Amino acid sequence: MGSHSAVLLEVFIALCLVVFQSSAVKVDADLNTTLTVDASDSSGSPIPDTLLGIFFEEINHAGAGGLWAELVSNRGFEAGGPNTPSNIDPWAIIGNVSYINVETDRTSLFDRNKIALRLEVLCDTTGDNICPTGGVGVYNPGFWGMNIEQGKKYKVVFYVRSTGSINLVVSFTGSNGLGNLASAEITGSASDVSNWTKVETILEAKATDHNARLQLTTTTKGVIWFDQVSAMPQDTYKGHGFRSDLFGMLANMKPRFIRFPGGCFVEGEWLRNAFRWKESVGPWEERPGHFGDVWMYWTDDGLGYFEFLQLAEDLGAAPIWVFNNGISHQDQVDTTAVLPFVQEALDGIEFARGDASSKWGSLRASMGHPEPFDLKYVAVGNEDCNKKNYRGNYLKFYSAIRSAYPDIQIISNCDASSQPLNHPADLYDYHLYTNAKDMFSRATAFDRTSRTGPKAFVSEYAVTGSDAGTGSLKAALAEAGFLIGLERNSDVVHMISYAPLFVNTNDRRWNPDAIVFNSYQFYGTPSYWVQLFFSESSGATLLKASLQSTLSNSLVASAITWKNPVDGNNYIRIKVVNFNLNAVNLHISFNGLDPNTVQLSGSTKTVLTSSSLTDENSFSQPKKVVPIQSLLQSVGREVNVVVPPYSFTSFDFLKQSTNLEIIRSDSSSRASI
Repeated sequence: MGSHSAVLLEVFIALCLVVFQSSAVKVDADLNTTLTVDASDSSGSPIPDTLLGIFFEEINHAGAGGLWAELVSNRGFEAGGPNTPSNIDPWAIIGNVSYINVETDRTSLFDRNKIALRLEVLCDTTGDNICPTGGVGVYNPGFWGMNIEQGKKYKVVFYVRSTGSINLVVSFTGSNGLGNLASAEITGSASDVSNWTKVETILEAKATDHNARLQLTTTTKGVIWFDQVSAMPQDTYKGHGFRSDLFGMLANMKPRFIRFPGGCFVEGEWLRNAFRWKESVGPWEERPGHFGDVWMYWTDDGLGYFEFLQLAEDLGAAPIWVFNNGISHQDQVDTTAVLPFVQEALDGIEFARGDASSKWGSLRASMGHPEPFDLKYVAVGNEDCNKKNYRGNYLKFYSAIRSAYPDIQIISNCDASSQPLNHPADLYDYHLYTNAKDMFSRATAFDRTSRTGPKAFVSEYAVTGSDAGTGSLKAALAEAGFLIGLERNSDVVHMISYAPLFVNTNDRRWNPDAIVFNSYQFYGTPSYWVQLFFSESSGATLLKASLQSTLSNSLVASAITWKNPVDGNNYIRIKVVNFNLNAVNLHISFNGLDPNTVQLSGSTKTVLTSSSLTDENSFSQPKKVVPIQSLLQSVGREVNVVVPPYSFTSFDFLKQSTNLEIIRSDSSSRASI
């Protein structure tokens, strides 16, 4: 194209921009909306302390290969079940059949996981069959590569026995077996290892590799057995086994509760593969692990019932335990035969709450937590309301738990948002997965719900399908509108949590998810950032707010007051979702405030938006769609602001400390946004 043509094109584009901007200004001028907020001392109503929390399910390798920092996958060689030969994946052999023969047998030291790995080493340091340089043995790549970082320490533990003396090298190497990141030599006489012996060593990395592997190698002829091989970073949160960076993402959400461990993971496709809490406690070496046949992968259950309770305590969140009620996706026990499941639930509550001298409380104490956990909520099953035996089974659980623990809040699977339950419950479960348009329209879902009876627990919600991608702005904005509706109905909505929480990018079983990670990277999707807008709502005060607008189908708003414990200041927070392609001129009017109550200094605006509704975050652009905070330019009892198109905006108005005090607020600073 010639220069003359280029000039004409530039003029044409400039004219188009002028016409577009003039048109946009005219449209915006027509989109005037007023939000009237009653900020008087007597107008507010308390929001439950428990409003916003998190739901953790073992899906997408959220725990195994995720939050739980264990680096070794299939550490007990049990993934193939109790039969031999067993499936040892992802373990693989170093060497060929002329040097080594590897198989599984049932000679383990542990009764509940009998499979061990047997290595017959055929080569030696001398003779006709000399071992190759570096030796022969086995390696484990972890969960799509182990993240080994220079200067950090890793505790490696394994059990070994042999027919003769051993000379082993335990090492972290690159994914191809090259490059010694860290290593230790383990030796022992025949008498030392004639019986199963526990070996522990600390490896300090001298280089970084995000895709490393763990190797066990030797150049000594003989027969060696290995079992329960573990490698844990030494920098987990408080030494409790949680990956510190992912734990930090949870802590930033300031969750008031955590629902665990599922979800469908609790049910199982078949009952034989359902999560069983008793199989997930005690020493990690003795846990049998199980195959989660809903999400189709093996878990060693290192992240077990005890660890979930510990996670809740570390987060300062109330634990909500979901247990199996004798029903899976494909089979269920009759109510006449459900009592063993009821007893298992009662035993589980005793494990969490019982005195250290009780049967199950003593097991908890032996694991390092003599004091009881603060378990006050349990859910009887997951998404089982329409199953034939659910109501009968539920009533058995309800009666037994209410009798033994009258203070525990019991959650039913059945939705009571539009019609009463036909059984007693303290809360009921409400799940919603839908498209963006429908999700946004559900902002009024609880407007007409009965104000008597059990409270709602919206324990799973998310925009899914083509609107969501792997975590789009469009999905997040629709969810924000829905959350504002839930906040406005917090007299009947007691708890809210998004699902799923985590996804390892190497095993996406579900899209989208709040937090995305691999062995060393992580980021929050726009849906994650939306939840942070509500982190101060728990325990705050809901203000009466009236929106006068012609955009009732695309604009929602709410108002709260909250106290920041960091600076001790009180704030009025206005949250507005504009699910429209045009900006909106919003006039905010405060009633019930004395003159000069709202302060300019310290009042802020935080906006979540982007150039396209399909925009997502990624490892290369982890903050492409994140909230941006700025200072407000003018404040008072009357405020005029512009709400951008397709955006979620939060206005925090700083109040004089002598005015409205927030009831029961212990929420934290908004600095995480």
